[in-house]
Amino acid sequence: MDFELGSQREMLRQTVRAFAEREVAPRAAAADEAERLPPENFAGLAKLGLMGMALPEDLGGSGLDMLSCTLVVEELARACASTALSLGVHTVLASHFIHRNADDAQRRRFLPAMATGEKIGAWALTEPGAGSDALSLSTRAARDGRAYLLNGRKMFITNGSIADVVVVFAKTKPELGPKGISTFVLERGMPGFAAQPPFKKMGCRASPTCELVLENVRVPEENRLGAEGDGLRQLMEGLNYERTVLSGYPLGVAQAAFECALKYAKERQQFGKPIGQFQLIQEMLADMHTELLAARLMVYRAAAELDAGRLTNTTAAAAKLFAAGMGVRVAMNAVQVLGGYGYMREFPAERYLRDAKLAEIGAGTSQIMKLVIGRELMQ
Repeated sequence: MDFELGSQREMLRQTVRAFAEREVAPRAAAADEAERLPPENFAGLAKLGLMGMALPEDLGGSGLDMLSCTLVVEELARACASTALSLGVHTVLASHFIHRNADDAQRRRFLPAMATGEKIGAWALTEPGAGSDALSLSTRAARDGRAYLLNGRKMFITNGSIADVVVVFAKTKPELGPKGISTFVLERGMPGFAAQPPFKKMGCRASPTCELVLENVRVPEENRLGAEGDGLRQLMEGLNYERTVLSGYPLGVAQAAFECALKYAKERQQFGKPIGQFQLIQEMLADMHTELLAARLMVYRAAAELDAGRLTNTTAAAAKLFAAGMGVRVAMNAVQVLGGYGYMREFPAERYLRDAKLAEIGAGTSQIMKLVIGRELMQ
C-alpha cells in the first residue's frame, strides 16, 4: 500500500495553501459577518485554474483527478469553509456532473465558461418536501413539443442565487416513481426561473444558499442530460462524488480548529504555566489529532477508489459519516480548549464549529449515511 500523494499533488496542496493563507483566510471573518462571498476569492481561484479543476484541459479545465480536487477543497476549507463549499458545488456537483452526463455538444456549450469561472454552477435536488427522501421529489417536467415545461421548487441550493447554470432533477414520468426522474440544465434568465433571497444560516454564511422557484420554465430538450429516466442513476452517482470530494471540507475546518486550539494551548498561561501542559488539555488535543489522521485516511482512500472506478456506496458513506462527525467533535474541542474566548466571535473557533456542522447535514445526514451503510451490508 502506498500512502504517498506524489510530488504533483503535494505541489498542488502547497500552491492552494499559500493562496488560501495569503488571500482567502484574511477575508474569512468579514465574509462570514457580511454573509457574502468575496468575488476576489473566485477570481483568484480562476487564475489558478481551479474554477475548472475537475474538467479536462480541452474544455479549459485543469484535468485534476478527484483526490486532487479533495485536497483543494480541504485546503480552502482550512481558510474559509464558505469558499470551499461554493467551489466544490460549482466544480464537482455542477460542471463535472455535466461533463460526465452530457454529450459533446452540451459539453462545448456549457463547460468552457464554467471552467474559467465566467459562469457559476449549482446542483438542485432537494425540495421543501424532499430532503432525506430525495427520490420523492415533486418537481415535474412535462413534454411540450421539443421542450419541457418545468414546475416546482428546489430548497437549500448552494450557489443558487449566484448561479448561471443549474443542474435540476425533475420527474418526466411521475407514474414510474424514482425511475421517472430526468436531469436538465437550466440557465439564468429563463422565463419563470427565479432564485429567492439567500437564507440566513448558522454556518458557511458567506456561501449563498437559497430556494429556487420554477414556474412553467420552458427548457429545450437540448438541455436534458442523457435520456429520459436517466436521472436516478446520474444523481446516485453524483451523490457519491459529492460525499467523497466534499468530505475534504470537514477535514479542512477541523485542521483549522485543531491548529487554533494547539496555538492557544501553547500560549495561554494558567496556574503559572501554559494550559497545554495540563493532561486534560493534552488529552483533547491528542483526540483531535488522532481523529483528523483517521478521517483523512478514510477520505483520501474513498477519493482514490473513486478515481480508480471502484468506489462503493458503503465506502463513500462511511468516509462522509466519519469525517463529518470528526469535524464537529474537533471544532467542539477547540472551543472548549479556548474556554470563554472560544465562545467569543473575536476568535475563529466558534465559526469553525458553526461551519463544521453542515457536513453532518448536507449530501445526506449522518443518520442517512448509517442507513446506507447498514442497507449495503445486509445485501
